[in-house]
Amino acid sequence: MHPPPLRTDLLTQHQAARGDEVEDVSALLMHHFEPSAGSPEAARAVAHTVAVACLGDNHLWQDLLFENRQQLNALLRHWFPSLVAKNTGDMKWKKFFYRQLCEAAEVLICKSPSCEVCTDYVQCFETPEPARPTPAVAWLTPLPSTVHPAPQRPMN
Repeated sequence: MHPPPLRTDLLTQHQAARGDEVEDVSALLMHHFEPSAGSPEAARAVAHTVAVACLGDNHLWQDLLFENRQQLNALLRHWFPSLVAKNTGDMKWKKFFYRQLCEAAEVLICKSPSCEVCTDYVQCFETPEPARPTPAVAWLTPLPSTVHPAPQRPMN
């Protein structure tokens, strides 16, 4: 699964003031990298691209130039499945990433003791969208080179 294109416009616009965020989000993603998904270099490229897109003002899937959130979910599930598994409430990805970083740094950012009773719930969590067909996008399909079959032993 190939990464979406790097948003160099966001990187140029925000790098000086928010470069630490890119590093932090990239590190968070890489902490959850699944080695069977592909090479570490490819994972770093995906993590960096996603982290840079977090600097944008729209939903993460939009800042990554995806057609819908499902494409983003597929990308994250492929490369960082253990992080995706932690997002049990379907929190919006940017908010989820930053919440993970704040929790790791022991910074309390939420007004309520739990998400379910928070007045900002709809700002953080996805609401069900009407079902739309997902376009076939080549990089969403795992490439044969990313599948690592067990080595075959020669027959004696």
